[in-house]
Amino acid sequence: MAYKNEDEIKQELGIDSWRNLSRDKVIRFAAMMPDMDTEVALKIIEQFPVFKEFAMDVVDSMEKAHASTLSANTQSQDHVHRAFQEIREILKGELQKNDLSWDEKKFLIEQIQETGRQQSQKDSENKRFLDSVLGKVLLGTGAALAAGLIFVGAKVIADQLDIPDSVLKA
Repeated sequence: MAYKNEDEIKQELGIDSWRNLSRDKVIRFAAMMPDMDTEVALKIIEQFPVFKEFAMDVVDSMEKAHASTLSANTQSQDHVHRAFQEIREILKGELQKNDLSWDEKKFLIEQIQETGRQQSQKDSENKRFLDSVLGKVLLGTGAALAAGLIFVGAKVIADQLDIPDSVLKA
């Protein structure tokens, strides 16, 4: 179905005003865009407050997901660091015993050093993880915001060059 005006699109989405466009309906709206007249799609996108709200919803959702990930990561990291500290405390307690041979003392000291290396390695892994998560959040947010504009821009260019819609949908 080719949508010729805004009212047809609003009716299909079950809304009276673009201000009533929920996040779910924005996704449905985006799916309908290939079937819209270019001028109609542009008129709707030009109503910037609606698009701005959509963009803000996308950013808010990404921020919440990011905060949740960071919170879970922080709890996990705290648990790991406490575990390493407890292991070192046990090893130090063993090291204070008077009846240890030189080899036993050396072994305990090496174990304390090893927990320090392992903890440092875990910290480095965590920093790489955080860099990766931040990159994905930024990429996802940018892609979501750009997708609608790219499609409308491509459709405008195609209309100016008289490229049929069937080519765009292929």
